Amino acid sequence: MARLNGPIHGGNVYAASRELGRDLTRLIDFSASINPLGPPAHVWRAIAHARHLVVHYPDPDCLELRQALAKSWERPLEHIAVGNGSTELIDALPRALKIRHLLVVYPTFSEYAASMARNGGRVSAVYAKRAERYAQPIEEVCRLIQKHRQGMDAFDGVMLCNPNSPSGQACSVDDIQQLARAVQRCGAWLMIDEAFADYCPERSFVPEAVSWPHVVILRSLTKFYALPGLRIGYAVAEPSVIELLRRQIPPWSVNVLGQVAALAAVRDAAHARKSRRFMARERDRFGKLLAALPGCSVMPTHANYFFMELPRGWRAREVVEQLRNDGLLIRDCSSVPGCNARSIRLAVRSRQDNDQLIQSLSKLLHRPVS
Repeated sequence: MARLNGPIHGGNVYAASRELGRDLTRLIDFSASINPLGPPAHVWRAIAHARHLVVHYPDPDCLELRQALAKSWERPLEHIAVGNGSTELIDALPRALKIRHLLVVYPTFSEYAASMARNGGRVSAVYAKRAERYAQPIEEVCRLIQKHRQGMDAFDGVMLCNPNSPSGQACSVDDIQQLARAVQRCGAWLMIDEAFADYCPERSFVPEAVSWPHVVILRSLTKFYALPGLRIGYAVAEPSVIELLRRQIPPWSVNVLGQVAALAAVRDAAHARKSRRFMARERDRFGKLLAALPGCSVMPTHANYFFMELPRGWRAREVVEQLRNDGLLIRDCSSVPGCNARSIRLAVRSRQDNDQLIQSLSKLLHRPVS
């Protein structure tokens, strides 16, 4: 168990564009895991039809979007809060729930620790093991919670990213129920970030969470629906928790076009089915090509990205830099706590993009190590 901090993010195509002197259209971003099929066609029509709303403030209650989300999960409206991306909700949760000591499963998204630091709290970590291919260590987390039930080291919150980013590993619903029981016995909060769970809906805990009043689930509408520039996320929890959370969110934090786009996206079931079918096929194909690269170790994934280790002798930083010069942006995970110097994450993009990356990686890794 350790204490951590330090935000690390991918997806900064603007900095790459400036540094390389390349237009954004000449960059292929594998560092951010966004649906390669793009937003549903209905989204563009909805945005075009909503142009007249730009002169008005957005609905601070996000009522239509919350109604649609509540309907899709068969939950009352009062169980849903919408934020400016799930990151805004991650930032608000420590204040809303008065969390002072958070236990986080690593390696994972850096904003959990960053949020606690901004809110004056502390983070302890439990690490997934490389020897177990970074499977989520649920039993170890439960033992740790039990060990620190009382005193200054007691946890008042546990954060789990499921599927995990960057590893792509995902717990079963039974695993999460085991964790939820352990957290409940300690009187703490369990927060589950399901930003990538649209690609493995059978592992989502939202349908079960109604039985667990101490569980808060975060979802993203930016990854699966390819809307990262519009910043839409939401939380599912008991009404009393949702009310506490909404009090911590600034008014009008979700812009009007974001609300309109997200509403059109969640109503497009055909696009969701098409996206899952595409990802199942292309993820399998891309994963086999990555695993065939000499010396590379590719982890199993339930999400739309691969976590992998480069061959011994190579460093992620060097490979990231060389591919960057070719306009291919990949995620350097070497500084993520729990990873090593050879760790990278690659989004699953279009077949053409994926083939281009494989070709460049293969050519690079066949060179002598400098």
